Amino acid sequence: MTAATPAVLETHLTSLRFLHRGKVRDIYEIDADRLLIVQTDRLSAFDVILPTPIPGKGAVLTEMSNFWFHRLKHVIPNHLLDDDPMSFVSVAERDQVAGRSSVVRRLAPLPIEAIVRGYVAGSGWKDYQKTGAICGIALPAGLQEAQQLPEPIFTPSTKAPKGTHDENIPYTEAERLLGAERAAAVRAAAIRLYSEAAEYAAGRGILIADTKFEFGTDAQGTLYLIDEALTPDSSRFWPRDQYQVGMSPPSFDKQYVRDWLEAQAWNKQPPAPELPPDVAARTGKKYQQALRLLIV
Repeated sequence: MTAATPAVLETHLTSLRFLHRGKVRDIYEIDADRLLIVQTDRLSAFDVILPTPIPGKGAVLTEMSNFWFHRLKHVIPNHLLDDDPMSFVSVAERDQVAGRSSVVRRLAPLPIEAIVRGYVAGSGWKDYQKTGAICGIALPAGLQEAQQLPEPIFTPSTKAPKGTHDENIPYTEAERLLGAERAAAVRAAAIRLYSEAAEYAAGRGILIADTKFEFGTDAQGTLYLIDEALTPDSSRFWPRDQYQVGMSPPSFDKQYVRDWLEAQAWNKQPPAPELPPDVAARTGKKYQQALRLLIV
């Protein structure tokens, strides 16, 4: 799929039973054990879905997630299956799913988002400036913006319903929600996934400042990596050759859109403003550039 392909803001498949429309993904039921996930070109910022699609974005998310699922499957199993998504929809509906969809195991999602931070950035930098900590985790004094942390930290958050904001929670709350053993397993898996991905990406010219993982379990309680993985939607990607401690680097992710929105007279509540065509186009190019650097 290329940027010239018409953008897909929503899918409307009748071949399968519709289950859920999230911030970015549309989910359909194949059977009791499998789902079809379609990555649309929707973009969310500040937990609000924007009315302007980013052409080609869904294809980038799909290709990049599948790359990481295969590369990191030795760390933890993931939900991706080898079935061809095109075989489950009608010929007339294939344009809606081509290049942007995956068949996955049907699992029970855990009720937290597993965020791993490797650098002082974004809300973490604001938190550190105020408290000397990030999400309650005490850090050395004197860190600068965008500085690499001594080691990655795990900062879970709630999963907010669509249209509301995620909230950071202390690790003790994650233990309460998941149980101590499961919380420890999620933390260990998330940090290892991040660490291995960050090492690979750095060698390809991208610094992964932070990222968000989601996990689920099967009927036997086996832990799986689900949703998407290490894309510009769930991660903060910085170009390694432009990185400098003490300033927020340019990025390959949707931070460009966040910065534009921050400059608008918008209260970060729905409805969000339309993005100008040049902002949408430039954002799409950033996603494509990240894909080329990491995979091609």
